[in-house]
Amino acid sequence: MHASAIRIDTPPFVVGAAVVALVCVAVVPWAWDRWRRRRVTGRVVTTVAAVVAVVLACGSAVNSAGSFYPTLGSLLGTSPDPAEGTVAEGGPDGRDLGRAMTTASDRAGGGRGSLVHLTVTGKRTGMTRDVDVYLPAAYTQPEWAGFRFPVVEWIPHFPGEPRQVATLYGLPEQLDAAIAGHRLPPVVVIVPDPNGEPRLTHDSECVDAAGGPDDDTFLSADLRGWARDHLRVRVDRQGWSAAGWSSGGYCALDLAARHPQWYGTAVSMNGYDVTPHDVQTGDLFRGREDLRRANDVSAILRDHPAPLRLLAIADASAGDECAALDRLRAAAAPPAELTTRVLPAAGHNLATVRAELPDVLNWLGSQLGNPVAGPDVPGQNAGTIPAWPLPDTGSPGALHGTDTSL
Repeated sequence: MHASAIRIDTPPFVVGAAVVALVCVAVVPWAWDRWRRRRVTGRVVTTVAAVVAVVLACGSAVNSAGSFYPTLGSLLGTSPDPAEGTVAEGGPDGRDLGRAMTTASDRAGGGRGSLVHLTVTGKRTGMTRDVDVYLPAAYTQPEWAGFRFPVVEWIPHFPGEPRQVATLYGLPEQLDAAIAGHRLPPVVVIVPDPNGEPRLTHDSECVDAAGGPDDDTFLSADLRGWARDHLRVRVDRQGWSAAGWSSGGYCALDLAARHPQWYGTAVSMNGYDVTPHDVQTGDLFRGREDLRRANDVSAILRDHPAPLRLLAIADASAGDECAALDRLRAAAAPPAELTTRVLPAAGHNLATVRAELPDVLNWLGSQLGNPVAGPDVPGQNAGTIPAWPLPDTGSPGALHGTDTSL
């Protein structure tokens, strides 16, 4: 069994870890006077084992409450099957999408969309990442052949990856239900890997870090350019949205605020407005205040107002989430439209995100444009909102200034 199949966020695992910890603690006084020849070694070993067991038990309880590492594989940063949860393979840069359409067409007959796995290599960054693409049932139906579909770019949480959005969030099924219920237009959902391997201690926060890597540029420019060239999607800002949970929520807000020429709407579920500076993230900006401020969503809303429609959700028991909402409310002003929701305390966990998804999809359905007939309009790619000047990170491929080339 691979590490990715071993769940470490379930109640049985937490209870088991607690029982092991209690046994280890009980062994220390019980065996204290029983060590005769190797007394010092035995006492040290049992004491250290008890301490380690208690720390692991506490850690597993915290992990279960927050669903930070759902599997042992996610903790170790291993991914044996990045296509898990998908129904077809699209190949490198989507070269095999044509063959995947056969599977998608068969599923569309039952009103089901299809989640296709592929990899994308960015033209600007040269980065290669796993990407899952949800194609609605309408995408392969003859009557929709001449239409271009709106896009939601769904950013997985750290240390998540695209396959977890399907297997843990149940997003494809939620999308099928929302579209069938006419609460959401037929929409293409692009789920990229925002971090890449290895995941442990590698939280990119979807930003262009000082000197690289250029995660923001990959997620905004590279993915957009790839989708424009390989999918029937809208590329105007009214037809392109970003969304995510936890760190993915911050990513969604930051991408939209930094690139209002490309994004019209964004949703943050239990996210925040500034990058953390901790063990897993480090100092992404190497002390540069201009880069830090250029990735502070509240500061961007004040410094570079744009007609964005944003939804930010917080849990009533999460002080950091509520504080972020307060900062966003204080910063947002017309032409930006900010909707905030504080939900009853339920914890920062996967059960919460699954419960929130239907309402989030409803909100997106009220904001996103419908599929449009006809080919892409030249020049539509840049939208009608000018880009604001991004600071130079020092990395050759990263977006900077008012560069909007894909």
